[in-house]
Amino acid sequence: MDYKTMTVALAALLLGGNTAPQAAPAQTSAAPAPKIAEAPIPADPALWVVKDKDTTIYLFGTVHALTPRLSWFDSAVRKAFDASQQLVLEIPLPDPAEAQKVVLPLAIDPDGPPLRQKLSEADRATYVTAMTKLGIPEAAIGQFDQFEPWFAAVTMGQIALQKAGYTPGDGAEMALDKAAKAAGKPVTGLETLQQQLGYFHDLPESDQIAFLMAGAKDVDKFKSTIDGMVERWKAGDAEGLSALMNEDLTSQPNLYKVLLVDRNMRWADWIDNRLKTPGTVFVAVGAGHLAGKDSVQVQLGKHHLTATRVKY
Repeated sequence: MDYKTMTVALAALLLGGNTAPQAAPAQTSAAPAPKIAEAPIPADPALWVVKDKDTTIYLFGTVHALTPRLSWFDSAVRKAFDASQQLVLEIPLPDPAEAQKVVLPLAIDPDGPPLRQKLSEADRATYVTAMTKLGIPEAAIGQFDQFEPWFAAVTMGQIALQKAGYTPGDGAEMALDKAAKAAGKPVTGLETLQQQLGYFHDLPESDQIAFLMAGAKDVDKFKSTIDGMVERWKAGDAEGLSALMNEDLTSQPNLYKVLLVDRNMRWADWIDNRLKTPGTVFVAVGAGHLAGKDSVQVQLGKHHLTATRVKY
């Protein structure tokens, strides 16, 4: 998964969605105005299928936080989901309280210097400026000094998501997970939360700082970038979406290998093995994994398997 998508994903899963304070409703004696239902916004994200004689595996690329009213869980996507006996996500959506037990030991650096002391003077100024732009008073930035750089980056992403109007509650994984549980379908993960967070915790500090600074330097572009991702996702433009999502990693080879290539290879291995068991499975992973020169589909080709785009 790329920098932007992983930031959105971890923010959505770990930080509990929209935690920004809400304004109190104005006091008035007038009756509230009736709500006017807004029309849904059509969306046709990309979907693939891998088959053998007795097994069908659908591959669906997700965006982890969306705006309301997007009508994507219908048509071919809904048909594929309904035909599946099992939902497989990158990780099963964790209970927030249980997630914190996993997160905190990996997010907090109890022995190292404060976060800002790990940054160069120029990077420190960029980081503080970015946090200030997100509405965090300079006096409160010190609260983040206990964190490892990767987790500070995730926190920045969560705040930026809120400001951009995106909520994890409207994300694709949330909707799929809810539908699966309502239908009594088992929900499993390709990875565990501990494993996914470990990719970041185990990165060299220099890579973690690069991850943090990529977000800090682009904080003003966050909304336009996420908007661009969603527009491409809605249109089913898998290659365009992948190019936008993964652009940060092309200049950071270690991050690209750890977060994208290695995981795509393991997931292709999983799909190959799963084809040995009859049935129909719906696999939903970040859309950045399903396009580009190192995609899951490309890795499947090394197993002599073909993922076919579902036309709809």
